[in-house]
Amino acid sequence: MDHFHYQNGQLMAEDVPLSRIAAEVGTPVYVYSRATLERHYRVFSDAFEGLDALVCFAVKANSNIAVLRILAKAGAGADVVSLGELQRALKAGIPASKIAFAGVGKTRAEMAAALEAGIMQFNAESEAELEVLNEVAASMGKVAPISIRVNPDVDAKTHAKISTGKSENKFGIAWQKVDDVYARIGELSNLKAVGVDLHIGSQLTDLEPFRLAFERVVGLVRELRAKGHDIRHIDLGGGLGIPYDPDAEAPPAPADYGAMIKDVLGDMDCSIILEPGRLIAGNAGLLLTEMLYEKQGENRTFYILDAAMNDLSRPAMYDAYHAIVPVEEPKSGDTLRADFVGPICESSDVFTKQRITAPLKAGDLVAIKSAGAYGAVMASTYNSRPLVPEVLVDGDRYSVVRKRQSLEDLLSLDDVPSWLSDD
Repeated sequence: MDHFHYQNGQLMAEDVPLSRIAAEVGTPVYVYSRATLERHYRVFSDAFEGLDALVCFAVKANSNIAVLRILAKAGAGADVVSLGELQRALKAGIPASKIAFAGVGKTRAEMAAALEAGIMQFNAESEAELEVLNEVAASMGKVAPISIRVNPDVDAKTHAKISTGKSENKFGIAWQKVDDVYARIGELSNLKAVGVDLHIGSQLTDLEPFRLAFERVVGLVRELRAKGHDIRHIDLGGGLGIPYDPDAEAPPAPADYGAMIKDVLGDMDCSIILEPGRLIAGNAGLLLTEMLYEKQGENRTFYILDAAMNDLSRPAMYDAYHAIVPVEEPKSGDTLRADFVGPICESSDVFTKQRITAPLKAGDLVAIKSAGAYGAVMASTYNSRPLVPEVLVDGDRYSVVRKRQSLEDLLSLDDVPSWLSDD
């Protein structure tokens, strides 16, 4: 469920007409709904009632500080993968004690900053990382809390580019090495093992891969405890899918996911950490764009938008589905098939091909839905296109929470050396 709906023939974000945002802010523009963010967080967190559970929002899904502030006020922690994400989470008001730092390539500077902040745990992904983190912690007179990310070699049955739990993926430590790694942590005086972590992939639409991976981790935790390791946290990662395509099979509900976790881990006497991102933010945002031209090809119709693959890259990267709807509610039942494309000079700059749609004309506004996760955060300035703004709606009011990048801002990042100017 989201809070984007038609009212009096106009698509609304809560109680704000999207046409008003387009007129006052311009297009393309990302629009987020506070009510949807709060509802999705509440529905997910309520699924774990009765467990000692902490929901850490995956900042990589949507790192806007206003969005993070909403989730901080709701009680969320954060899953971060860079120094920038750590700083955004802290600035948004998420306590360091609720922050887990993941990622396969943490630098010494990132480790030091996280230790100084006093984060909850590092989700470590390699033996080499442990050695470096021990050195950094020793130099600061601190002990780093460690949760080892294990690779359970479970096929999430999702897109190859968002699968993370198989043996050929770069993430986590191989199952066969886990005992040795925890033993090594015991030998390093500035590390303390506090948990086990896993994440098998994104946009999962079946609970069975989750169950298989979680059952393997339960067995591992029992073995580690039997060997004297005080494992208090089990970090289950994220990955539960959302309904992008209304005609596709619906993903499992958070309540069913929570019931499965209680069944598998309910008697483990430990805190459970969950790291949803897409599930909370995905359907809480859309990309509002204007149709520039209708172009008639030899055997198809192209609707050319002012948004492009640099603004929303998921269709180009993953062949991802996004519903595309007109801002003005269609008055007739007329339809046609059209390709919705952007203006970038790449054949991959396509949002969808041969989509059934109401007829549109130049100047019409359309909304690309389910763009609140992995939308703005993955945007680029390809073709020297400035980054687009982000807007947060709250009831009948809205605010620009990231301003549109100007061409002057973009060009000012370049510098011509004096020896070229003198030529």
